[in-house]
Order: sequence, then C-alpha cells, then structure tokens
Amino acid sequence: MDRLSLSGMRFFGYHGVFPEENKLGQQYIVDVELHLDLSRAAATDDLNQTVNYAELHALVKTIVQGPPFKLVEALAGNIASRLLDAYTSVNAVTVRVTKPHPPFEIYFDGMTVELCRKRDEHEQ
Repeated sequence: MDRLSLSGMRFFGYHGVFPEENKLGQQYIVDVELHLDLSRAAATDDLNQTVNYAELHALVKTIVQGPPFKLVEALAGNIASRLLDAYTSVNAVTVRVTKPHPPFEIYFDGMTVELCRKRDEHEQ
C-alpha cells in the first residue's frame, strides 16, 4: 500500500489535564501517514486522484487548535477518526502527536503518542 505523509506539523493548542495547560497552551508536533492507493495519481498527474496535502494540513490544524482534550491520546484519536471520515480513499492512518514541553520539572524531548487506525476498524 502506498503512503502519503506530512511530518513535523507544528500547532499551538490548549490540551492537557492541568488548568495551566488549558489556559496557557503550548506547541504540539503532529505527523500523519495515510495509507492509500496512489497509482492513479501517479499515472494521471491529477490532484483529484490523491489527497490534497494543503487541505489535510488545514484539517489537522483545525483539530489541534480547536476544543481542548485532556489527553494527547484523545487528541490523536480524534485526528485519526476525522481523517478517516474526510478521506474515504484512505485505508489506514497513523497519527503521531508529540507534546515537546510537558509541564514538569523533567528534561526530555517530549512525549509522543502514536495511533494506527484502519478503515474497517473505524466503521464498526
């Protein structure tokens, strides 16, 4: 199966368990990988035969900058569900959301949640 990926999308959101996170917000880094058949797009050079990545980026931005979730897992799950709803040609999606600066006195590169969802699981 072919893949279309957007990596390192950066958005500002207000997700988190702590009230300070919901008030102050922070940056999130999102990667998405769509699994779909790209053979017609490759053969025809037609944008209508693929996923427009500008529209894909805009949809993810709307979700991350939208109403807050307590958990990064819920944010990633919402992104995965919305992508499967929006793009019927997509068979599976992998979503990675990184919270690079959790509000703790610890030092690391952030925490990442990675979810993989398939269309047949999504439609049940």
